[in-house]
Amino acid sequence: MRGTVVGVLRGGPSKEHEVSLKTGHAILTNLPEDRYTTRDIYIDTEGVWHERGRPTSPGRVLPSLDAVVVGLHGEYGEDGEVQKVLERYGVPYTGSDPFGSYLAMHKVLTKERAKELGLLTPKYRFVEVGADTEAVAMEITRSFHQPVIVKPLRWGSSVGISIVGGFKPVHDAIDALLEAGSGGVLVEELIRGTEATAGVVEGLRDEELYALPPIEIVPPERDFFSYDAKYSGSSKEIVPGRFSRSVSEELMRMARVMHQGLNLRHYSRSDFMVTPKGIYFIETNTLPGMTSESLLPKSLAAVGVSFPDFLSHLVDLALTGKKR
Repeated sequence: MRGTVVGVLRGGPSKEHEVSLKTGHAILTNLPEDRYTTRDIYIDTEGVWHERGRPTSPGRVLPSLDAVVVGLHGEYGEDGEVQKVLERYGVPYTGSDPFGSYLAMHKVLTKERAKELGLLTPKYRFVEVGADTEAVAMEITRSFHQPVIVKPLRWGSSVGISIVGGFKPVHDAIDALLEAGSGGVLVEELIRGTEATAGVVEGLRDEELYALPPIEIVPPERDFFSYDAKYSGSSKEIVPGRFSRSVSEELMRMARVMHQGLNLRHYSRSDFMVTPKGIYFIETNTLPGMTSESLLPKSLAAVGVSFPDFLSHLVDLALTGKKR
């Protein structure tokens, strides 16, 4: 008897292609063999789908699958685009739907939603494509404490983020991101404090929205939790974080609030900065990484949930179409 046929999407046309390959590999090797027949579906940097080393198309692959685990990161994977393809073919899949994915990937919309929900979030300036970047950079250097943090609008894994101060560095950072096709730039006040992240999983241990213990992130000295710090192993992650009980509970509450407020599905992970002035919401990830260096598997392990059991739970959520 064949098990449930589960396709694992990995790769993709984003700047997080390599990380997604590792996430996909971790998913493929941890989906229980006694329950599932897995299919490795590789999407190259041009967006072409492959199976067994040969180019194919969603129309050929998807109808033969019972469910899909989305192991993509960044554009196409986390912005709702691949979810639209999966819905077109009626295939159950893990993670958020197209709208929730788009909303969470769009840093400005997410921040505005957080403010509506009563959460503290850093002051920011959004720079649109086609803006007068000289004038904007001048305004930012006058109205923000320096340095500031400059981010691409829709990329993840801290790709393209820089901390810069003064007119020319700010102007150069904004221009570089716009020229690289970031779709817009977010310039935020730099919040100094302790970095934290908190995951939530729907339906785990019979809880409607189970909050995982917050993780404290200690980046290397003179660095923030950059792309390199995330995946080189140079950052120290403490699970559970060394927070007071009240701070831990507030981090878990805020992670739940953002998951529900962005209308997300199945699981998510939200990032925060803990400071003496309060806890600042930074962003929410709808498809957190699942590599050996990733945070979500570490927080699951801390509460005794194995990675194979978690993946089985996600596939069950997708197959039952369970909503909150």
